[in-house]
Amino acid sequence: MVERRRLKRRYLAFFTRVSDCKTGQLIGNLDNVSPDGAMLIGKHPILPDVDFQLRMDLSEHFFGKEHLLFKARSVWCQPDLDPSFYNIGFKFLEIAHEDIKIIEQIMAEYGIHD
Repeated sequence: MVERRRLKRRYLAFFTRVSDCKTGQLIGNLDNVSPDGAMLIGKHPILPDVDFQLRMDLSEHFFGKEHLLFKARSVWCQPDLDPSFYNIGFKFLEIAHEDIKIIEQIMAEYGIHD
């Protein structure tokens, strides 16, 4: 796959669930993130080019809020090394500026350095 990211993603030592706001269905768990998008590891494949309203659960104790709400588009989906999971790439479409600051904080505090 050709690398098209403008910003480097950071793999995380941080576990958080990401759900579809409309259905409440768990899409997956955050694996890596940048201010432009994220990769989730989920149990079900997702079609590309679908817009979602997503909810990322947070610990209010650490971040001052319980969750982030944002609009994102699925960009790709492929089987994980473990065949019972899928890696799903999302591009952020609409996300509040203060929530980008929280993503940057997650990257800085929980990112695994290459």
